Amino acid sequence: MKAPIILAVDTSDFDTALAWIENTKGSVSVYKLGLEFYLNFGSAGVSRIIEKTGAEIFLDLKLHDIPHTVAGAAKAISHLSPKFLTVHASGGREMVKAAATAVPQVSVTAVTILTSLSEEDLFEVGFASPALESAVALAKMAVSAGAKSLVCSPLETAAIRSAVGTEPIIITPGVRPLTEVGSDDQKRTMTPADAIAQGANYVVIGRPITSAWSQGPQALRDKAAAIASEILSN
Repeated sequence: MKAPIILAVDTSDFDTALAWIENTKGSVSVYKLGLEFYLNFGSAGVSRIIEKTGAEIFLDLKLHDIPHTVAGAAKAISHLSPKFLTVHASGGREMVKAAATAVPQVSVTAVTILTSLSEEDLFEVGFASPALESAVALAKMAVSAGAKSLVCSPLETAAIRSAVGTEPIIITPGVRPLTEVGSDDQKRTMTPADAIAQGANYVVIGRPITSAWSQGPQALRDKAAAIASEILSN
């Protein structure tokens, strides 16, 4: 049974991307294609993935530029009709609004604070407030500017849900099975089941699933199914 998992398809090998998707479709709802994939294969590669697999796509480009440029970039990928398209909320109200206006059929998804950043990192780059306060402020602004979805750390999910209400979709990266929390470059993490319980609609998971590919397709299927079951049983 499918769980509210967005699988991060972070690979520069097209056939591997296809294999990951084909072997996890029973457990995973949406597939994230990010900069690594897009810079290797472009919009044509995304289109091929959709044609060959029928997968729903989270196009994670994290657009961040002046409003006119972001609107143009969003229009450039509108023919792909991704389920989600990310922009950085820190680009400001007018930038988020420009993206949302350019592709009204797409769920423009505002990224609040990257889960790889610690509190010290945020202050070093000039944020005046801690991660929680900053993420909530960015989320409220982005939703009011037209973003239909938000990306935030699971540690900020409950506060953001309270601030923006039930309608916006909340997507949380930085989730790890209990045995793997704190084992990599994600600083602010939580288990997938706990993130959903906090109010997330989807969790983004990559390496905890895709690393099983080195042991073969069945291992990948089993890993995806195990994490899906962990989420759905709570």
